Parts: sequence; structure tokens; C-alpha cells
Amino acid sequence: MPELPEVETVRRGLTALVSGYRIIEAVDLHPRALKAESIAPLSILAGAKITGLNRRGKFLWFELNRPYNLVAHLGMSGQFLINRDDRPQAKHVRAHFQLKRGLRNREMIFNDQRTFGWLSIEESIEGIPTSALHIAPDPFDELFDKKAAIKNFARRNIKIKTALLNQEIMSGVGNIYADETLWRAKVHPETSTSELTSKKISRIIDCATEVMREAIAQGGTSFDDLYINVNGESGFFEQSLAAYGQTNQPCPRCGTPIKRITFGARSSHFCPRCQR
Repeated sequence: MPELPEVETVRRGLTALVSGYRIIEAVDLHPRALKAESIAPLSILAGAKITGLNRRGKFLWFELNRPYNLVAHLGMSGQFLINRDDRPQAKHVRAHFQLKRGLRNREMIFNDQRTFGWLSIEESIEGIPTSALHIAPDPFDELFDKKAAIKNFARRNIKIKTALLNQEIMSGVGNIYADETLWRAKVHPETSTSELTSKKISRIIDCATEVMREAIAQGGTSFDDLYINVNGESGFFEQSLAAYGQTNQPCPRCGTPIKRITFGARSSHFCPRCQR
């Protein structure tokens, strides 16, 4: 599933390619493309100008010169792509947008092989779409309060891996970057948050910020073509992964084989020596 670095990469790409364009036509092509809670069909977007792109955690939205936004969640395999003649046509188009700025025309599509992603027309409260109001600020958000986040982690009595995945404590981190964060912080994924000092939690937040910043610089992590950026290109952070997906590979720090365990519906990768 695309996590903060992948969604941020998409946001930056869309900002460069569609900001200032007017939506001439918007059509949903799949029954699950539009979220049931959407306040209007996509067709209401006709005539709206895209003034910018914003994000909180894994939620992405198009800011418009209208009293509502176009919100998107990429789910497992959602992709925004700009159609080009020199690129193969997407095979799982769920929504189509015809854009225009001056004499320039662009076709933007929402492609989603597994159809867990969605689009929605939503109003906002203080700049945040209604579906993202329960999502905590991520470490790159100007509203992020590190001290408050530390307290929110510390007051729980749950496994730190579970806490990192809780988007209401600190958003943006998914399975990949949680494993990488805990490897860098030298914390076992099953350690209880109640057992961690404020200093250690602060270090975990710093590691999460660090690893996601590095991933953004490399365009995110792509294991297959389910995640590509708006230009159809893959991210390269996979080459820098130390723990996630590295089962039985030597730990880059100490050489001990990386171990994989499962709890709940998820797996965790860690170094049994570095992360006791």
C-alpha cells in the first residue's frame, strides 16, 4: 500500500503537471471509484480550476476554486497518471479527467487494479477534508506537535509496531516504513509503548521522519507496478531497505539474518540482535 513517501511523490508530480488547469470533464468508470460518502458525483467538477494539491498522511486532495475538494486515497494500487502518446495505455482506469489550461489539454486518469482506492467530493473544515479529520498530522505537517505525539504514544499500552500504524497517533507510516523506522531506532516491533521512555519515543519519531524523507528523495518504494508516480516511473527506495522484505538477509548493521514474524494480520521484519 502506498505510504506517505509514495503519496507525497504523487502530490509533487501532480502539483507540477496539473496545478492551474481547469477540469473540463470528470467521469467515474467503476462503481467503487467514487466513495459512497461523496457529497456529489464527479461531474460536478466540470469548470473547476485546480489551485493546488495537499496531503495529510496517506490522504491526498486537489484544492479547487470551489467550496469543496476532490479527495483521493490510493488504497492498495491507486495511481494518478497523465496520458501520453509514448506510454502504454493504463489497463484499470477507474476515473477519467479532461483538463485544459490555455491552449494545453491534458488527460488525467485514476488507475486502480485492486479497486481499494477511492475518490470523493468533500467539504473541508479548517482546510482538512471531512474524511481526513480523524487523521493525525504527519511529521512533515506544520501542525505536527512532536511533544503531543510522544504523549499519545506513551499513554497507550500496545505494541510499538501497532502504534506506528495507528494513523490517529501519527499519520503516514505504514508497514514498510514502520519496519525501517524500528530497525533504525533499534526497537523490537513487539515492545510495548508503555515500556518506552519519552526519549526513546522521540528517537522513533525522528527515525520515521528520517527514513520517509530519504524515501521521498528516491521517489518512494516500488516492489511492482502497483505503485508508480504520475510519469509512470517506479521509486527506488527499495534498494535502501534494511529490514522490510529482507528475511534471512544479513542485517546491514551487524550481519545477523533479518527475521520475519507475524502478529495480527501483518508481518514484521527485524534484526533479532540489534532489536532485542
